[in-house]
Amino acid sequence: MLRLKSVKIDTYPDNVAFLARHCEACRPEEFLALRKIDVIAGDKRIQASLLIVDDENMVGLKELGLSEQAFRRLGLAEGAKVSIAPSRQPRSLEHLRSKIHGAALNREQITMIINDIVNHRYSEKEIAAFLVSSAGFMTTDEMLALTEAMANVGHRLTWGEPNIVDKHCVGGVPGNRTSMIVVPIVAAHGLIIPKTSSRAITSSAGTADTMEVLSRVDLTVEEMQDVVKRCNGCIVWGGHVGLSPVDDILISVERPLSINTREQMVASIMSKKMSAGSTHLLIDIPVGRYAKVSSLDSAMRLRKLFEFVGDKVGVHVEVTVTDGSQPIGQGIGPVLEARDVMAVLACQPNAPLDLREKSLQIAGALLETDPDLRGGSGYDRAKELLDSGDALSSMERIIKYQGKVDTPYTLGTLTKDVLAPRRGTVSAIDCFRISRLARLAGAPFEKGAGIDLFKKIGDTVASGEPLYRIYANFQSDYAFASEFAAKDNGYHLE
Repeated sequence: MLRLKSVKIDTYPDNVAFLARHCEACRPEEFLALRKIDVIAGDKRIQASLLIVDDENMVGLKELGLSEQAFRRLGLAEGAKVSIAPSRQPRSLEHLRSKIHGAALNREQITMIINDIVNHRYSEKEIAAFLVSSAGFMTTDEMLALTEAMANVGHRLTWGEPNIVDKHCVGGVPGNRTSMIVVPIVAAHGLIIPKTSSRAITSSAGTADTMEVLSRVDLTVEEMQDVVKRCNGCIVWGGHVGLSPVDDILISVERPLSINTREQMVASIMSKKMSAGSTHLLIDIPVGRYAKVSSLDSAMRLRKLFEFVGDKVGVHVEVTVTDGSQPIGQGIGPVLEARDVMAVLACQPNAPLDLREKSLQIAGALLETDPDLRGGSGYDRAKELLDSGDALSSMERIIKYQGKVDTPYTLGTLTKDVLAPRRGTVSAIDCFRISRLARLAGAPFEKGAGIDLFKKIGDTVASGEPLYRIYANFQSDYAFASEFAAKDNGYHLE
């Protein structure tokens, strides 16, 4: 028996155990062949990767250390008695090896893999192997099985209403924070819209990152349900309410590898919407030269995949293809994007018109699902709710009941204006490069970091006129972003 010790090391998503090299209770060499052990205490058991420690101040001779995640998942107090045993390899690894060699997996095999991932039986390397092999080849049947398996391992919410609406953008366009405008418009009309959002994967901010500037997003399921009951809608981080929890594990591995294939994207989005209890879903696919989806042909293929899965799982899916040629709004980064959102909701004269118009179009399409609303009047109703201030009041209620942020976030104190190298007209903006630049400046982890755009496509600029301003909080981030912008500012002039 060993005494449990919490080792303050973040090893997400892996469980990691630490054993002293000269442990008095067992010989670590016995467990090194497979590198994994089971940690056991009564009916509690977790699997963990094993690391050997030479510093006895970190883990004593009669102790077993667990990383922060593993300690929390086991759910015992420090000093509790635990035993260890060599782990058996998950049976699903056989199916993973088949996938690596190009085989198509069936529903049962994919379900086994997903169950083992969500129960933390896979290392980060094994998860990466599954993602990379799936990115190389995945059938539509595999995609459907993956979607359903991901949805089935977490909470499945029900709302007791026949019409639960939602929207999702596939991403690739910086500043595209339409959800934070659409949700309060739709909720003000009376439709139920429980919006669960992801944090940024490769972008400079996700909806959850930006909403966190205004209110809590890490609500429990019960808190989320209470907010929806009071406000008809919410804007929360899906990872915290346990909806398709395996998706957040996969995203944590996808992010550094920049994996974002069509099939995995569809499985990720649809599994979360199924878990959230959505009955009607609008998918926004921005298309542009520098967007995630670069051609109409690619957009149509993606649309067919969403419709295929929607038909199979009983979710009515409508897909809209929108302009992804340039960033939406002016701000790129959580604080700047939240500023743009609230400006649109407050109908301020300086509010970004492109963000306002796109939000109205999407909200109008969702309102058309209301059987009591006359066909074709969704857009006018959305505009009425926005212009009257009802949408702003709806957002203020959502912020209140989710938990308003006590201390407002502020913009980064280190700034740099990026200037036009010559006179001309803006003919294109590289969305990928602008997003990468905002991330180098610190977004979304630093809420006040990002980029404030001064010029859009079609605008004329003089030599030396500012194109945008970089905000950062740390000198290293400021230097990285400044150097990146100096090599290529992301703007094309004619």
